[in-house]
Amino acid sequence: MSDHPNPEPAAVPALPRIVIATRQSPLAMWQAEHVRELLRAAHPGLEVDLLPMTTRGDQVLDRALAKVGGKGLFVKELELALVEGRAHLAVHSLKDVPMQLDERFALAAILAREDPRDCFVSGRYARLADLPAGACVGTSSLRRELALRATYPHLRIEPVRGNLGTRLAKLDAGHFDALVLAAAGVKRLGLASRIREILPTSEFLPAPGQGALAIETLASQPAVVRLVAVLEDPATRAAATAERAVSRGLGGSCEVPLAAYAEVDGNSMSLRAWAGDARRGVRVDGAASGPIAMAESLGVDVVAQMRERGVERLLGA
Repeated sequence: MSDHPNPEPAAVPALPRIVIATRQSPLAMWQAEHVRELLRAAHPGLEVDLLPMTTRGDQVLDRALAKVGGKGLFVKELELALVEGRAHLAVHSLKDVPMQLDERFALAAILAREDPRDCFVSGRYARLADLPAGACVGTSSLRRELALRATYPHLRIEPVRGNLGTRLAKLDAGHFDALVLAAAGVKRLGLASRIREILPTSEFLPAPGQGALAIETLASQPAVVRLVAVLEDPATRAAATAERAVSRGLGGSCEVPLAAYAEVDGNSMSLRAWAGDARRGVRVDGAASGPIAMAESLGVDVVAQMRERGVERLLGA
């Protein structure tokens, strides 16, 4: 992640008032409002304000994210607000947070995960399997493109950008026969009725961190870190640690069609991952299981498996 212009974080105003930096999209605003209400409940009397912002990722809609800098474009302006002292927290969809954080920042809390799966949305078809040959499916994700081509090679895959409302409007206007979206975002905006089918992880393994919210702070502000730590969900943190280790090990970004999903059962975890060539629908899989305390190591083990099976040749293609 590139450096920001101001290397010295501004002093933190005296609590109990904090400011949350957030993107202005409806989903991002919902997420920030959700975190605000959780913080107010955890800390009665705490005043929490929002600082809505437009990021570079929101502004560039005519090209795929992979072509203009990746998902980090959704967080850089929010981080600058932290550094300049205009905000104390930034709320992100965890899957949008780059795998390598600048040392000035910390993910102070990862919240309990919403549904991590993908979903099928269509006005005409009840199931993805019902789409006829040549039907057009919109997706913004190389991971979803790879999953679609691997299992449904007869479909036409086209990119779609914009917030959820924009994508649904394009679907309703007939630009696409269907969309594949993250179920969590659709549900959070109260649009679950638009979901025709929740897609199985056997075919559509989620992106690392999908469905989870992360709260980013300056690492140099322990009072703020402690304030939000009450929202931490240890099971989601462990799963995200394993998933993000896979992505980090394979240079994970928007340009890498990669999925990683960990399921936690008590103190144990099972991790599955795949990556490959989205254009050809060819991928390499990996899996590992063990105690959640070994989450990072499980991710490293899965990367080693996938490398042995030739994943880097597919990614290079």
